[in-house]
Amino acid sequence: MTVRWLRDYVPPGPTGRRLALISFIDSVGTGLFLASSAVFAVRHIGLDTSQFGWAMSAAGLVGLIVGVPLGRLGDRIGPRRLLVTLQLWRAVWFSALAFAWNLSTFVVIVCCLALAEAAVSPLTQVVVASAVGDDQRVRTMAILRTLRNAGFSVGALAATPLLTVGTAWAFRSTVLANGVSFVIAALVLARLRLVAHAPAPTAGSGALMRLKGLRDLPYLQLTALNSVLVLHMTLLSVGIPLWVVARTEAPVGVVAVLLAVNTVLAVLLQVPLSRRAEHEAGAVRCLIGSGLALAVCALALAGTGSVTRWPAVALLVAATVALTLGEILQSAGAWELSYRHAPADRRTEYLSTFNLGFSVQEIVGPVLLAGGVIALGGWGWLALGGLFCVATVLVRPVAGHLAASRAGSGPEGADTTTDTAVATDSGTAAGGGPGDSPPAAEPSASTNHA
Repeated sequence: MTVRWLRDYVPPGPTGRRLALISFIDSVGTGLFLASSAVFAVRHIGLDTSQFGWAMSAAGLVGLIVGVPLGRLGDRIGPRRLLVTLQLWRAVWFSALAFAWNLSTFVVIVCCLALAEAAVSPLTQVVVASAVGDDQRVRTMAILRTLRNAGFSVGALAATPLLTVGTAWAFRSTVLANGVSFVIAALVLARLRLVAHAPAPTAGSGALMRLKGLRDLPYLQLTALNSVLVLHMTLLSVGIPLWVVARTEAPVGVVAVLLAVNTVLAVLLQVPLSRRAEHEAGAVRCLIGSGLALAVCALALAGTGSVTRWPAVALLVAATVALTLGEILQSAGAWELSYRHAPADRRTEYLSTFNLGFSVQEIVGPVLLAGGVIALGGWGWLALGGLFCVATVLVRPVAGHLAASRAGSGPEGADTTTDTAVATDSGTAAGGGPGDSPPAAEPSASTNHA
């Protein structure tokens, strides 16, 4: 039993293992940075908390604007080639961030970083599918997400002594280490063996004509529905910590315990639970289960404001367990449905369109939770739970409408993914390779940075 469980966490084939290495290195560097970014900006660049918040909002807006056009570019020049370029772009701007000296330079740098961040997730999903094939796509995405959670924790722990030292160079070293992690990731990524990429055809004139995903109403409905379920991200990072501090009798230190519970459960359960989403019906059930779990989480949180210290802690732990289950099921269901219903010749563009739901949630989520839900107290959590229930009810009709639209649109709208032999690829990002060049035969695309 234990051997099989461990085997499930081994990525398929040498290419899958290289992707796992990339994901872990990337996430360790990012964990280093995230643990110290706000402190670095305030103490050593000289920003106040308001300036830091506005700068990050500006970066989020940049990501919202450029995500889909970059996805379209990935379909044109090859997702791996663009992903390698963006990894190097991130390395350059993180190196620059280490030496930012005022608000203006900080804003410019984080906006340049946001430009890359907006496209990394959908590009990674396409590269993963091209590397391991459609039958291993969801499992590999689950493994990579597990490794990223572990890597974030390792990076955050590694940042602790540097934060304790507190000097400017101690903080700069965390930023520069993150930059180095992107260079390593780019070098490994450039050597992957991928299915050959066929460039997307040009289409129409005008921005909206070229960006078909923004005009695909059934796909946009799924995107909007997912943006509600993905509120679990802000719920964990903003909603629960603020609620614990402002409106419960629970000790503030319980926030760290709740984050640890979330991380451990995500590492243990992401891969086995994601097996449920390896076909369309299972993916729909995963999204339904996610909505129900998040509704239970909101209900448990509603009760924490009216009980004493230790019952509040118990309810907070229960809410975190439910939230984690919702997070795992949402990600698994979203990976399958967003990819399955993205036309093969516009896959990166469509996945970038789907990623807009995450960007909108990052902008709206903190305001909704801090200014609405927490301000209303227990009734606010009940209202949020009602929103999750509405989303749960809508999953099946929205998914059914999307599937019906694809069934009636012919080969372009259908998921044309097939298992195709992997092309030999020893090229680099600059020179390209079979993974990024037009193939002689009909290509196969199969599929994200969780």
